[in-house]
Amino acid sequence: MTRSRVFHRSLRATPPVAVRGQGAWLYDQSGRAYLDGSGGAAVSCLGHNHPDVLAAMHAQIDALAYAHTSFFTTEAAESLAAMLVEDAPASTSHAYFVSGGSEAIEAALKMARQYYVEIGQPGRRHIVARRQSYHGNTLGALAVGGNAWRRAQFAPLLIEVEHVSPCYAYRDQREGESEEQYAARLADELEQTFQRLGPDSVMAFVAEPVVGATLGAVTAVSTYFRRVREVCDRHGVLLIADEVMCGMGRSGTLYAVEQEGVTPDLITIAKGLGGGYQPIGAVMAQERIVRAIEQGSGFFQHGHTYLGHATACAAALAVQQVIRRDGLLERVRAQGAGLRQRLERAFGDHPHVGDIRGRGLFMGLELVTDRASKQTFDPALSLHARVKREAMARGLMVYPMGGTIDGRHGDHVLLAPPFIVSDDELDQLTERLAGAIHAAIAQARG
Repeated sequence: MTRSRVFHRSLRATPPVAVRGQGAWLYDQSGRAYLDGSGGAAVSCLGHNHPDVLAAMHAQIDALAYAHTSFFTTEAAESLAAMLVEDAPASTSHAYFVSGGSEAIEAALKMARQYYVEIGQPGRRHIVARRQSYHGNTLGALAVGGNAWRRAQFAPLLIEVEHVSPCYAYRDQREGESEEQYAARLADELEQTFQRLGPDSVMAFVAEPVVGATLGAVTAVSTYFRRVREVCDRHGVLLIADEVMCGMGRSGTLYAVEQEGVTPDLITIAKGLGGGYQPIGAVMAQERIVRAIEQGSGFFQHGHTYLGHATACAAALAVQQVIRRDGLLERVRAQGAGLRQRLERAFGDHPHVGDIRGRGLFMGLELVTDRASKQTFDPALSLHARVKREAMARGLMVYPMGGTIDGRHGDHVLLAPPFIVSDDELDQLTERLAGAIHAAIAQARG
């Protein structure tokens, strides 16, 4: 085989060549089928080759593929923004379109900073986020994220960001501690962090409503985000909800934070926004933030070449229209319950599955050597990588990761199948995953 000239993620192996997709399946060059149990990276919410999305893209390309936003807006961008705002949390007024999740986080951070400059509080500069979070791979987003493994070699290049504890009940809720007490303890930690930094110097707190790649679909305890909102409000700090992975219906509601009973100041979205048909992300902004910039300098000092790309907006608009027309949020909740039931049956008593968690069609399994002690596998075994290889060998795509606990120890498997996944496909997903986990652990133990 001719040597690939693509700079692949791994330079030690060339992945299969994908040539076709249909529904929840991808096909490689040899004709082998793979069930997309993770939606790529929780992206392909409508699956592959959806005719309505393809038609919308063709129509947009035939009319106008691209126009730079310093000169023009487009009907696709205007319609998509209106639709997103209509269904967003109260007082959300505008959508700022970018090309992906990392760009959305970068834009949100700059938006937050400019907001405080515009309202006469230029001393606000500190950002607080959570350990074992992931907010993107550009330098600003990587700095905000708390993924120790991803950050390590780039640490000298990163801005200083404070990190507090995640809401990770499986590992960190104390024996005899209620959910309310646990949430209060974490809120106290956040309060103390603000006080140490100087609350009038803190700009934003950034958190994923459901933690995705780094922790594996970890949901917060019921009162956590309300407590966080109270702390932020007390000190005039913006709350940024990172819904790049968990939002746009993935968790069962269009915006994941709807289920937390709070309204963030900024929400970042991507992945399921366009379903993978074109690169797109967005920042959803509260009206007071937009108004402050409008009445101040009148210009958001930020921008990219492909902001509001017409074809990307047309694709995303079609994706969101299909989700609404076909009642796919309800389907996510129904199929998500079905997936959880299947996982509980297959792994509820599994000696090496310590936790089954998640929301909607966004589920995770944490792998352990022993359920009682929650002891992790030796990181040198790279169990997560073994699970991925074994799943691919069985025609299944899943999203395993290592370093669940601290960037080094712990393994989990993330599942995020398309919203259109059938019951039969959920059966296949569960069966193939069980085989992959069994084989990977057997190999790891020699």
